[in-house]
Amino acid sequence: MTDTATPTPREAFEMLMAGNHRFATGTPEHPNQDAARRAEIAPAQRPFAVLFGCSDSRLAAEIIFDRGLGDLFVVRTAGHVMGPEVLGSIEYGASVLDSPLVVVLGHDACGAVAATRAAVEDGTTVRGYVRDVIERVTPSVLAARAAGMSDDGDFIAEHVRHTVNLITDRSQVLAAQIATGRTAVVGLSYRLTDGTAQLVASRGLDVPAELAS
Repeated sequence: MTDTATPTPREAFEMLMAGNHRFATGTPEHPNQDAARRAEIAPAQRPFAVLFGCSDSRLAAEIIFDRGLGDLFVVRTAGHVMGPEVLGSIEYGASVLDSPLVVVLGHDACGAVAATRAAVEDGTTVRGYVRDVIERVTPSVLAARAAGMSDDGDFIAEHVRHTVNLITDRSQVLAAQIATGRTAVVGLSYRLTDGTAQLVASRGLDVPAELAS
């Protein structure tokens, strides 16, 4: 993003998915990664999207969406679990930095979801603060099981949808911005093998099928 105008939520989503398409097809452009961009954004940042994703090392946002410096305001936790500090960070990106798009990014083979399934289904226990992560993923796993889901991909998608719902339900700031069309929140599920991000949830953005993958 090189212009100074704030994109609409739809435009921001299109930019993000276009970058993912370039990455997945092996044709990245590596935009906004030079000295000129570094100097341009030194006084202030205006990211076009807030990306809340899993901390997994295979999920580097600027790489898989083919973006550069100042494009994305990134917040990451294991299993994209959310607490007050995370929600505050997301609100900061959307309301203070005026980012028109909030993205929840999950992925297949997520260790946090797998560990939570093991805890729920087999009674497997963990030590330390990892238990807190599992407790926060548990509602998603229980909802998926109640719906009769068994495929790993379905559990991942349900957890992404649950996180989108938490953000929009708990944050009055984001709910108000969605209502006025200033901000949209979407949930994506990333596939590690082919590098594509698939839409699984959307709030405040009517996404045509051709833009959903």
